[in-house]
Amino acid sequence: MQHDKNVTATVGHLIDGQIVHEHGRSQPVFNPATGASSTSVELASPALVERAIASAEQAFAAWRETPPLKRARVMMKLKQLLEQHADEIAQLITAEHGKVLADAHGELQRGIENIEYASYAPELLKGEHSRNAGPGIDSWAEHQALGVVAGITPFNFPAMVPLWMWPMAVVCGNCFILKPSERDPSSALRIAQLALEAGLPPGVLNVVNGDKAAVDALLRDPRVKAVSFVGSTPIAEAIYAEGCKHGKRVQALGGAKNHAVVMPDADIQNAVSAMMGAAYGSCGERCMAVPLIVAVGNETADRMIAGLKTEIAKMKVGPGSDNGNDMGPLVTRQHFEKVKAYVDSGVAEGARLLVDGRGLKVKGHEEGYFLGPCLFDEVRPGMKIYQEEIFGPVLGIVRAHSLAEAMQLINDHEYGNGTCIFTRDGEAARHFTDHIQVGMVGVNVPLPVPVAYHSFGGWKRSLFGDLHAYGPDAVRFYTKRKTITQRWPSAGVREGAVFSFPSHHA
Repeated sequence: MQHDKNVTATVGHLIDGQIVHEHGRSQPVFNPATGASSTSVELASPALVERAIASAEQAFAAWRETPPLKRARVMMKLKQLLEQHADEIAQLITAEHGKVLADAHGELQRGIENIEYASYAPELLKGEHSRNAGPGIDSWAEHQALGVVAGITPFNFPAMVPLWMWPMAVVCGNCFILKPSERDPSSALRIAQLALEAGLPPGVLNVVNGDKAAVDALLRDPRVKAVSFVGSTPIAEAIYAEGCKHGKRVQALGGAKNHAVVMPDADIQNAVSAMMGAAYGSCGERCMAVPLIVAVGNETADRMIAGLKTEIAKMKVGPGSDNGNDMGPLVTRQHFEKVKAYVDSGVAEGARLLVDGRGLKVKGHEEGYFLGPCLFDEVRPGMKIYQEEIFGPVLGIVRAHSLAEAMQLINDHEYGNGTCIFTRDGEAARHFTDHIQVGMVGVNVPLPVPVAYHSFGGWKRSLFGDLHAYGPDAVRFYTKRKTITQRWPSAGVREGAVFSFPSHHA
């Protein structure tokens, strides 16, 4: 295992309200802007994961009986604490992920919005009631907690994605085990500590850092009733299969290859500006990034390229801690090499590389994982850079003759996470939104990420499971419905046996 002689601090785990250290396996956490490491993260053993599950299981009996309003008040207090500590958390994100501070603040704010939604728990969980569903019969439905549930989250949003999961899970009465990415674990752990300060009882939220060994322990332990995952499609598919095999409810969000259709009538400058952020924001390390533009008509493609090249030339790439920069580094050396290999592949397969970011060097940060923005033209289906999720600052132009051809390209792709169309034509936009086979759609909006009171998720091989993340679907995912039908016969009335199937008719 790779170690660094300069490592000085170790990130442990949060179990039963305490930071614990196992002193077993660990790995370095690198600053992507410098390539150096001053921190390591412990990798939990299966025994430590079992200890966290036992803590959650013990806390569940009291937490499920805690009134939803009291649970919601913990979320309200946590929102205040996160706002107070926003600068600290953003700095943790940037130091370990590399994204610029403004982007880190934006990520945290979107996470806070999910906490705000979770604070509506008394309304979300109040169920349904029907008086006199039949003669003297009342019927109602309740949302009951599952028990111990778990979440496995990715490196690209180390604060936001955990906040998609555990706040809704715990306000629904569950106890949660969070396994954040081992590449950038500190922000999730710090937020969990603030949740304790906000009043969350010990054991309700536990954090175990680790790798596949920790994930496998969560997937196989029968005490864990549900698992939510966000990451790449091959891993999402494997986690879905393994979790289902062990009888769990599983929600696994996978990869994406999002297309932006630009019509000839679009506001090209607006489309260019939107695509700059969609393609190169957070160094392209977003599942909702847009790495492909489908330009309808050669003139549209040429105008988009001219505008993009002009804007790319203005971009500032450097350490995320400098808010004067537009784009930071990729998250690890290995990921840098992977993305660079995709650019090499695009050139080899015949796409035209118009802007080449492979030779970028940032002064004073020569060991950082910096790849400049790359722009391809004449990208075609079948090319590796068209088919596969790159997760880097690589944007490709695909040329199409018509909206129908553009839509067919999107509908034929294995992923169906997000897409968008730029147009002034309401009829074209309506046709696009009605018939495109993608889960999240934008019209003149490049990143159609739903707000916290809607739910997030794609179609096809971008989602495994029936329910989307956060929002209303989170209530359904983290609870089980119980329906009660009740009757109290009148005093002194004795009824004979009834052998027909019961109905509610008088």
